Amino acid sequence: MTARLRVENLSKSFGPTRVLDRVSFTVPPGRFLVLLGPSGSGKTTLLRCLAGIERADSGSIHLGELPLARERTHLPPDRRDLAMVFQDYALWPHMTATANVGYALRRRRLDREQSRLRVERVLERVGLGGHAEQFPHQLSGGQQQRVALARALVAEPGLLLFDEPLSNLDADLRERLRVEIATLTRESGATVVYITHDQAEAFALADEIGVLEGGSLVQLGSPEDVYHRPASPFVARFTGLAGELAGEPVGGGAPGTVAVRTAAGVVTAVPGGGLPLTGGPVRVMIRPAAVTLARDPDPADGRPAGTVVDTAYRGRGYDHVVELPGGARLTGIFDRNAHPRGTRVQLLLDPEGCFAFSDPRASAAHNASGPHASAAHTSAAHTSAANSAAGTMPDRTTLEVR
Repeated sequence: MTARLRVENLSKSFGPTRVLDRVSFTVPPGRFLVLLGPSGSGKTTLLRCLAGIERADSGSIHLGELPLARERTHLPPDRRDLAMVFQDYALWPHMTATANVGYALRRRRLDREQSRLRVERVLERVGLGGHAEQFPHQLSGGQQQRVALARALVAEPGLLLFDEPLSNLDADLRERLRVEIATLTRESGATVVYITHDQAEAFALADEIGVLEGGSLVQLGSPEDVYHRPASPFVARFTGLAGELAGEPVGGGAPGTVAVRTAAGVVTAVPGGGLPLTGGPVRVMIRPAAVTLARDPDPADGRPAGTVVDTAYRGRGYDHVVELPGGARLTGIFDRNAHPRGTRVQLLLDPEGCFAFSDPRASAAHNASGPHASAAHTSAAHTSAANSAAGTMPDRTTLEVR
C-alpha cells in the first residue's frame, strides 16, 4: 500500500566523519523524490538508511504509521515494505529472469499460479516477455536492469528505492530506460526515492528534488523551484551554469532585481535564494539558457560582450564558449546558428536566469586590500568548478512543459 515517507533529523557518522547531518524531509504518497548531489554528499548513505542496510545514529524514519527506524527500533530490510533497484543490477546469476523476478514474491504467500501470472505480467510490462527463461549473462545491460526493475515492481511495495540505476548504461539506452522508470513507477503508485549525481536525469524524473551538500539537505523543492530559484551558490553551480562573474551592485535595477557592474559590463540579476544581498562584492551565476548571442555588439550600451572561442555542433544547433573581458568564460551557450571562432558577440541576458549571491571571500579580500581593489575580479577556480559540475541542463522550454 502506498504510504507517506517521513524522515526526521537523520544523522549518521563513520568514525569522525559526519556523513548525514540532521536530514529531514517528507515524500507524500505516490510522489517521486530525486536526491541529487556529488560524490561524498551523503546520498548513498541516506538511501541505505532508508533501506535498512545502514543503521542511523539518530533521527527517525516512518513509512506511513510504520516506524522503520526510531531510537532503538531498526526494522530489517525484509520487513520495510520496500524494494530497491541497484546500480549493478544485483541479479542471481544462476536464476533465469523469471526466477529472479519471482524471488521477490517468496514472502508474499501467494499460491504458485498467482505468482506465475504476476511475474509474467510484469516481465511483459518491461518488455522482456520473450526473454523470461534467459539467464543474466545472456541479457544485455539494459535488459538486466529491466529484470531488476521488474523484480522491484512485482511485489507492489509501498516504497521504491533507486541507487543510480542508469549510470552503467550508454546514453541512448539510459534515456529510454529513464522514460520506462518514470512511467512504470507512477503506474505502480509507489512512493519513490531515487539518487543520482546526474542533474539532467534528476530534472527529467522528479516531482521533487532534494539537493545534498556535505551530508546536509540544502534545498528541497520542485524541479522548477530548484532550477529557477537556487537556495545557495552550491545549488546553482551543481544544477548547471554557463559561468560566473564577480562584481559590485550598482543602482538602477528593476524591482526584484539587482544591477551588477562586472568586468564584462553591467548584468541584471535576481538575488539568489530570494534573499537580499548583504552589500559588497557579489558573484553572478548565469544559466546557459539565460544567454542569447547577438553579433556586432555596440560598446556604448554597456551590455556584456565577448569573443567566441569555441563552437560545437550539437545536432539541433550549436554550443558556444564565449570569452569575456577579465578572463571569464561562459560555456554551453546555445544558438541554432553557428558563430565562428573569433566572432565578437553581445550577450543578451535574461535576469531570471542570472543569480546574484553575496561573495564573502571576495568581501574579505576587498576589505583587506583597501578601497582601490578591483570590484570586477573574476575567479577562474570558481568558473572551472561551475563548468565541470554543470553538464548540460534542460532549457527553459523543457522545464515549462513538464
